Amino acid sequence: MAETLHNFQVKRCAVVTGANKGVGLEICRQLASNGIFVVLTSRNRNQGLEAVANLKKSGLSNVVFHQVDVTNQNTVSSLAEFICTRFGKLDILVNNAGILGAITDAASFRALVEAIEMDKNKEKPNLKQVITETYESAVECMQTNYYGVKSVTKALIPLLQLSESPRIVNVSSALGKLKFISNQMALNILNDGDGLKEESVDEIVNMFLKDFKEDILEIQGWHAYLPAYTISKVCLNAYTRILAREFPTFRINCVSPGWVKTDICYNSGVLTTTEGAERVIKLALIPDDGPSGLFFTNKEVTPF
Repeated sequence: MAETLHNFQVKRCAVVTGANKGVGLEICRQLASNGIFVVLTSRNRNQGLEAVANLKKSGLSNVVFHQVDVTNQNTVSSLAEFICTRFGKLDILVNNAGILGAITDAASFRALVEAIEMDKNKEKPNLKQVITETYESAVECMQTNYYGVKSVTKALIPLLQLSESPRIVNVSSALGKLKFISNQMALNILNDGDGLKEESVDEIVNMFLKDFKEDILEIQGWHAYLPAYTISKVCLNAYTRILAREFPTFRINCVSPGWVKTDICYNSGVLTTTEGAERVIKLALIPDDGPSGLFFTNKEVTPF
């Protein structure tokens, strides 16, 4: 047993959340193909085990499954204990788990994306007819996309600190740019660069949810399209900058994989999961002298 553990410890190992399908699964495939031992995690145990079995069938034996719900602290703590026991350290963390935080259908979502990204429709769709967002779904979105990332990251940082080349990649979105927010108080906080504090970002989330509950989002300058998803990714990007400053020996970045054909967008994207994952992998395997605390879209550094 000691020999087995030793063999594991000399390998680089990675954790990928939300990895049973889509971009997350492809990230696992590409990491494993690069000789890295991968812990594939997902909320659904059966789907996660099936994903690992399929990777093994394709010749990638260096993948294991661990069940993780990023909103459940018990499963997050269990993951940290598992990695500590099995590997003794962690080299790469890819925070990929995320949800849309809204209820819609394929046709309506494509109309919504066209309005947001392509701007082809002169008349924007009636949001209440296209997409349903409730206060409860907004809370769930924040708990998954923002607080879930924080929970996993904080649990695994002690293990990342034992690595010679720790990497954290937060999978974000082009909607995570500040240009999609008009709330002046939030902008003042988020534009403070080096002065950004985690508590301040948490307060933005609280402000947003309060305004959502009171049905005054547009009055307060929050994004009209997919507001919860947008704010969750904006705050994730801010948290990435804070982490990079707090851990200067780490390489920590956030990246938009692009508009990828996945379930979350009803396969309406233009990129394949392979192409989307490649953008994440580039940062997961970034050299020790590579950048940190930056936001990447379309394979390039982009302003927050």
